[in-house]
Amino acid sequence: MQAWISRYFIPIFILLVLSWSSAFPVVKIGLSQSPPLLFAGLRTFLGGLFLLLPAWLWGGKFRVSQIWPYWLWSALFFVFLFFILQTYAVYYLPSGLTAVLIYLQPILVGLFARIWLKESLTWSKSIGLILGFTGVFFVSSEGVFGSLSLIGVLLGVGAALSWAIGTVYFKRIQERVSLLWLIAGQFVIGGLWILVLSLVFENWTEATWNVTFWSSILYTALFGISLAWVLYLALLQQGEASRMSANMFVVPLMSVLMGSLFLKEPVSLFLLLGGGLILTGIYLVNRRSSPAASREAEMTQKFS
Repeated sequence: MQAWISRYFIPIFILLVLSWSSAFPVVKIGLSQSPPLLFAGLRTFLGGLFLLLPAWLWGGKFRVSQIWPYWLWSALFFVFLFFILQTYAVYYLPSGLTAVLIYLQPILVGLFARIWLKESLTWSKSIGLILGFTGVFFVSSEGVFGSLSLIGVLLGVGAALSWAIGTVYFKRIQERVSLLWLIAGQFVIGGLWILVLSLVFENWTEATWNVTFWSSILYTALFGISLAWVLYLALLQQGEASRMSANMFVVPLMSVLMGSLFLKEPVSLFLLLGGGLILTGIYLVNRRSSPAASREAEMTQKFS
């Protein structure tokens, strides 16, 4: 499977970006029909259920006694904390600012991967991460300025932090677990946790159980959860965590472009400028270092 992923990296990455980018507007539609925790819990739980059959067919054998600690930690950071914090950040903040805060994740991954995975953090990679994040700010700028909330900002940063920790944690354990079983289990468990929380704090009768609600649930569960997270973690297995996370800067850019294409939203100068910065940042992060730079990075790792 890894050889297949490496061979078709670019089309798989494009499919991942399209899956996540298209899920953003559908999530907003779903949240207009449902309490936030109920919506987040249902789509994550169903996303995990959809993966049980593929995991059973292609995930190989596993022992619950061996994998359950990985399930719990992944469910905590990738599902429970990330989806709750992300969902409520959207409630408290303009959507553009929420995107900017959540996409602090690649910068955090770059720092955490340097500390915990001993990945090199060269000047080229550092500048690329900063340029990419600046590009996300420009792309989302029209939705950044508005009524700001300290709670919302903390929620957005918390979502980025939980996503980053989960990413680095996965890189540490990727050789010990089946990818399909890990993702299926973490979303079933995390989704159940969110649903229990929703049952306690929300009134499910407030949800509009109509075609729009279920369509948004099924679409985001199938494409935004099941498909996208398998692709994301499969690609993450192929290289450095910081490089793969930096590539994710393109997701908010594609989200805005889709809004321009399908919702007739205007294409601004900020969008073009931000897109250029994002692409430049991704190039710098993924650029192969010269032999001299590589030796310098190795020496830095040895003495740090």
